[in-house]
Amino acid sequence: MKIGVFVCHCGSNIEGTVDTAAVAAAAREFPGVAFATDTMYTCSEPGQEEIVNAIKEHQLDGVVVASCTPRMHEQTFRRTVERAGLNRYLFEMANIREHVSWIGKDREANTNKATELVRMAASKLLHNRPLLSKQFDINKRVLIIGGGVAGIQAALDCAEGGLEVILVEKTTTIGGKMAKLDKTFPTVDCSCCILGPRMVDVAQHPNITLYAYSEIEEVSGYVGNFEVKVKKKATYVDWDKCTGCGICMTKCPSKKATDFFNEGIGKTTAINIPFPQAIPKKAKIDANFCMKLQKGKCGICAKVCPSGCIDFTQQDEFVTEKVGAIVAATGFDLFDWTVYGEYGGGRYPDVITSLQYERMLSASGPTGGHIKRPSDGKEPKNVVFIQCVGSRDKSVGRPYCTGFCCMYTAKQAILTKDHLPEAQTYVFYMDIRATGKNYDEFTRRAMEEYNAKYIRGRVSMIYPKGDSLLVRGADTLMGTQVEVDADLVVLAVGADSSAGAAGLAEKLRISYDSYGFYMEGHPKLKPVETNTAGVYLAGCCQGPKDIPSSVAQGSAAASKVLGLFSKDKLASDPQVSVVDIKRCIGCGKCIKTCPFGAIKEIDFRGMKKAEVIETVCQGCGICTSTCPQGAAQLQHFTDNQILSEVNALCQF
Repeated sequence: MKIGVFVCHCGSNIEGTVDTAAVAAAAREFPGVAFATDTMYTCSEPGQEEIVNAIKEHQLDGVVVASCTPRMHEQTFRRTVERAGLNRYLFEMANIREHVSWIGKDREANTNKATELVRMAASKLLHNRPLLSKQFDINKRVLIIGGGVAGIQAALDCAEGGLEVILVEKTTTIGGKMAKLDKTFPTVDCSCCILGPRMVDVAQHPNITLYAYSEIEEVSGYVGNFEVKVKKKATYVDWDKCTGCGICMTKCPSKKATDFFNEGIGKTTAINIPFPQAIPKKAKIDANFCMKLQKGKCGICAKVCPSGCIDFTQQDEFVTEKVGAIVAATGFDLFDWTVYGEYGGGRYPDVITSLQYERMLSASGPTGGHIKRPSDGKEPKNVVFIQCVGSRDKSVGRPYCTGFCCMYTAKQAILTKDHLPEAQTYVFYMDIRATGKNYDEFTRRAMEEYNAKYIRGRVSMIYPKGDSLLVRGADTLMGTQVEVDADLVVLAVGADSSAGAAGLAEKLRISYDSYGFYMEGHPKLKPVETNTAGVYLAGCCQGPKDIPSSVAQGSAAASKVLGLFSKDKLASDPQVSVVDIKRCIGCGKCIKTCPFGAIKEIDFRGMKKAEVIETVCQGCGICTSTCPQGAAQLQHFTDNQILSEVNALCQF
């Protein structure tokens, strides 16, 4: 094999601490190397043309590029060698930027290490073999998990693109957190007026099938051919018959059920429709509070229902859908603010969350849009907002910034003044982060036009004082302690990953971080893709973001799905495991350890053997390290290829 080596300067990124010319000179002495050079920017168009010309001129059989991370440019260089007539897997990449130049300043030591990495790559390349992809059919249907604004946007974009969409929402209505908001920043327009028509579009679109009050039970298969088992939870109401008239709600005698849509402010009936604009507008019975289901008595709703849709015998139902791609748009939950004992830990009724306050402001909320203290129903005169509750706080394990809290606090301060002109608002903040279009102007408006008093500092304690609350904190700009008598305290609670996010990630076989948010394929180049082909992200499941960003990411995920489905067939990645049937003893260890379910047991002449399902295999290599006989080998990373790198490193 004749190998060509190309060492990249990467401007000063590599050349600043690595003598790239010396690395190229050393590479010329390696076994199999017929050509070696250093170049300024190998990934640029002239750099790629230099590789193509060198392959043709020197009749090269393989190429090594020493530059940055393969995660960024491996596909680029594979396409380059293909243009020159080589198989794309007769290419190796040595990472001498992240692994060398960026982690040390000793030029001589860095040059030696870079030389060793190039030697290892060249040694492995000598054992590389051409690999070919296989093509397979694709199911052009898409599953979207989560019916918030990001999921709605992704569903509508995909449906408008001609795709059949399956939208699964775990609650009884789509809309997510945005449906609970009164107004949106920075335009202060009605949230439901914006979202409502989009929700109706989902319900009426012929290409969208909506499964509300449903969850993902199981996911199998691979990109282009996923099989998803969906659990439709029992509502005890036949939704095919229910008209959403609401008569059952007015007659239900059980009025102590938790009102989840209104964030627990007040109670609701055991059978209810979350809010007037709900999609689907169907009733659901809360089995925990229904007297008929709990005690066998009552059943008034069934007697008064004009369409006869009440069914107390209803059970969970399972349906299986086959799709080619999946978009996760599972949204977020609020951080459990009750861990803050200094804020009352949930003991004081007049200390509420920002989302509870939104429901109080909303005309469809429990107070009809009137701001009232939960403790006595009186209008508050002094309203205190406390920012960064569950954000930027290492003491509760949430060091990240939620990003939108500063903005919705400013919005709520403005709305408070609109509802209660005589009220005074105070905002305790750490830093104001208002980076979007017209965001900073909006916060200035809250301060200057609506006289919201912003106090830079944390609140140390809240405790009762008569029929009000004393909020004690610090003003770090003035260097003084501050005490405010508050009638109502609103906590700007940060975003947490949605409940069950980790479990769903396991089913989808995607990665998630220590906070439960899903990991993107690359933070810059693949912001909506995951490590599992065919699974995409949209909205706050990937990290906290505001409505415009969620909508944009929903459309981005839809564009990825449309791009994926633009082909009639997909090509598989040949970097998959292969089982040598002669060496396999049928122990089944590889089957048990494979995280993707890509290995199955077969009968071979009366003996148990393992076989890899190539289209499912993701090339993780766990089976290779598990197999006691070495029968399972990962193509392009076989034992011989890895050992050749080890030998190249250890021989000097």
